Amino acid sequence: MGSSIKKRCSPPPGHATTAPQCGARTREGGRCEAPGLRNGRCKAHGGLSTGPRTPEGLLRSKTARLQHGRYSKAAKLEARRLREFLRACKANLARIADSKHTEVRKCE
Repeated sequence: MGSSIKKRCSPPPGHATTAPQCGARTREGGRCEAPGLRNGRCKAHGGLSTGPRTPEGLLRSKTARLQHGRYSKAAKLEARRLREFLRACKANLARIADSKHTEVRKCE
């Protein structure tokens, strides 16, 4: 009689409750108990992405994230050169101002 009860209460093969659990860490510090897919994680946790591998995929990934180009290599280089130019201009202006003050003092 015990075996017939077990057959009625147990889930059929391939049922979600018999699948291995996801096991991802939850916010509370426990483990996700959702049934895992082929990669071992549930639908919500999906596992780590391997990312694009082909050169075309890498290029597509780079251009998909580009929004304005303010922080591209070219823009950073241009901003760096502009800062250096402004620093040099300020130094030249300070040098000119100092030389004028010394000339005025000499005349007086």
